[in-house]
Amino acid sequence: MGVYDELKARGMIAQTTHEEEVKDLLNNKKCTFYIGFDPTADSLHVGHFVTVMTMSHLQRAGHTPIALFGGGTGKIGDPSGKTDMRKMMTEETIDYNVSCFVKQMSRFIDFGEGKAIMANNKDWLDNLNYIDFLREIGVHFSVNKMLAAECYKQRLERGLSFFELNYMIMQSYDFLMLNRKYGCTLQLGGNDQWSNIISGVELCRRIDQKDVYGLTLSLLLTPDGRKMGKTEKGAVWLDPDKTSPYDFYQYWRNVDDASVINSMNMLTFVPLEEIAEYAKLEGSDINKAKERLAYEVTKQVHGEEEAKKAEAAAKSAFFGSQDSDDIPSTALGADAITDGGINILDLLVKAGLAPSKSEARRLVTQGGISADGEKITDVNFSFDEDSLKNGVMIKKGKKVYHKVSM
Repeated sequence: MGVYDELKARGMIAQTTHEEEVKDLLNNKKCTFYIGFDPTADSLHVGHFVTVMTMSHLQRAGHTPIALFGGGTGKIGDPSGKTDMRKMMTEETIDYNVSCFVKQMSRFIDFGEGKAIMANNKDWLDNLNYIDFLREIGVHFSVNKMLAAECYKQRLERGLSFFELNYMIMQSYDFLMLNRKYGCTLQLGGNDQWSNIISGVELCRRIDQKDVYGLTLSLLLTPDGRKMGKTEKGAVWLDPDKTSPYDFYQYWRNVDDASVINSMNMLTFVPLEEIAEYAKLEGSDINKAKERLAYEVTKQVHGEEEAKKAEAAAKSAFFGSQDSDDIPSTALGADAITDGGINILDLLVKAGLAPSKSEARRLVTQGGISADGEKITDVNFSFDEDSLKNGVMIKKGKKVYHKVSM
């Protein structure tokens, strides 16, 4: 099976500009392709991981990836999927975020000589002469056509700035530059990038008469159509300092039953034949698929050792053991203790299990909190210093475990 066919079978391909040509290019030839990453934060997150996995699949098949970091486009911000203009970042913040992306990407893609390329579009966007740019590039864009693009539609209702309107032109120019510099013939991106990708393909063909192509990837969605990768704490990050390997593992261990097989197809290298067997599982047996998914994705992102530790910690928490050092924990300082103890509401807030005392109160009164296996429903319950010295295992809901000690 060619790599295009495998990506298709895994449900990773959403749209292509020229399907037969792209299929032949990926299955039977060798090409240089690119995916862009705008540095909107100091870490990649779960939403990026489908594109990262696609890059890895294609590199394994002999193709050459370009990871393009948006040091230039990040100064504008992609309006796709946004109802308001993105907050402008300083150049120092953008450069720092790019450096974080570079470090993370090196864990997933082999950037050895001739195997992959890192590029930053600030290299050609920062010093553009605006008038020359408009004369060479701007004349090829119809404003009417741009405003009809999906990426701008919802912004028109709230107000689209001329500043943001430039994003599509800049991204299209990236493709032109990468084709000229590296012979890049294929751009990939999330399915929400379809309009931008088409514009880049058309620009390369109009200006340089080059045959280039575009391909979009399916977004990782929940069964009700929301983007996956959000929790009560916020985004699920690939940086272990922002989302611990244990929390990362637990996220995938607890995904909705209907999301397991799709996630395994898109985020792991588990063979399709094995995934087909997991798809036959029903009832509580689906947990076997969830455990495999959690282990494989955690191994991809954090390495095999961290995956094994997270798996062991999750089982330890499930069976009521407090011996694992890998379960998330909070060590309280002496200043947290008043009159020899700490109230359950204060403890939940200090441990980050509730954002406020009112939310902590709701959790307790609704039966959502247990300590060492015993449900706590009294908002006046307190833990004394002796119990905290031994450590208390707090369980929030059915899935969240947290060890609190002094």
